[in-house]
Amino acid sequence: MSPHLDVPSPIDDYLHYHQMALDSRPGAVQAIYSTPRYSSSLDSTSVDSVDLAAPRPLTPGAYIPTLAFFHSGNEDLDLLTISQHAVRLAAAGAAGLTTQGSNGEAVHLSRHERMVVTKTTRTALDEAGFGNLPIIVGCGSQSTRETIELCREACHAGGDYALVLPPSYYRPLFKQESILEFFRDVATGSPIPILIYNYPGAVSGLDLDSDTIIKLSKHSNIVGCKLTCGNTGKLGRIAAATDASTPESAGSGFMCMGGSADFTLQTLVAGGSGVIGGLGNIAPKACVKLLELYSAGKLKEAQKLQAVVAKGDWAAIQGGIVGTKSALQTHFGYGGVARKPLPSPSLEEAARYAREFKELVALEKTL
Repeated sequence: MSPHLDVPSPIDDYLHYHQMALDSRPGAVQAIYSTPRYSSSLDSTSVDSVDLAAPRPLTPGAYIPTLAFFHSGNEDLDLLTISQHAVRLAAAGAAGLTTQGSNGEAVHLSRHERMVVTKTTRTALDEAGFGNLPIIVGCGSQSTRETIELCREACHAGGDYALVLPPSYYRPLFKQESILEFFRDVATGSPIPILIYNYPGAVSGLDLDSDTIIKLSKHSNIVGCKLTCGNTGKLGRIAAATDASTPESAGSGFMCMGGSADFTLQTLVAGGSGVIGGLGNIAPKACVKLLELYSAGKLKEAQKLQAVVAKGDWAAIQGGIVGTKSALQTHFGYGGVARKPLPSPSLEEAARYAREFKELVALEKTL
């Protein structure tokens, strides 16, 4: 089954580009990695064949890495809340959603659950009339082989793009070219385009520099990057070298994304394409509005809104998933708690999280 259900491919030349990328794979990588070894049943967690369709195009804007939700008591996936939350974010104007990121507790999910979350999100968006909204799926793993398998499973579940962290467990043994080879092999073996995810805090401090990302951007199946490192100088260099898409210009199509809402405006001024920021789970309209103000040339208003967003994002950064879910529960009536071993907030902590997000939530509810 096509991961895109009955939604037509948005643009024919994007499919042509995607097929060209697949056709240009080096033979050695194809022989090692492109042979599927799994059953196609979603219930069995794996993929026997992947029905390639054109991915929904990425456009400059605010992308939101969605939370995963669980039933209290048994920690089973709460598919209804996952669906309703995805639709809420889409209705707020998100340019796309990301599943299986740190906000989505990917490290707490089995591979089967990861596919279920992405499939549930895709189905919810389609049924609510957001069939053209792209889904980016976190697919990082420590081996090249498993990373490609995760990309295949993401495609099978309805994902359009893969967001890939560099491996880091055996970092002391890497050669100078190891990271370049990893991303090129994954991009060549993946049935969907990939974005490079630079998040040093998640990979033992490994911080990809602009030269590395610019080199990798030349691969036909690498279509963007997310920079959670917060280095806007690096972002500016990459955006300029790749002629990245911006709200003003389609450019080359390469998406140079900031990785946190607290430097949205800085990302745009530096020539970036937008942000993939977890704060959107709390205040999606505010995140979208910030990009709209910038695009409309209303910089003073954008600066004022950026200050409120940055203050809220600091609360999200400090509280992590625990604080974000707690604030969501207090202010919007859903959210629950994270899977163990992450702790549930105490009453005092829940009250503090509610206070820290209060200004931003009040603004969100006016939009």
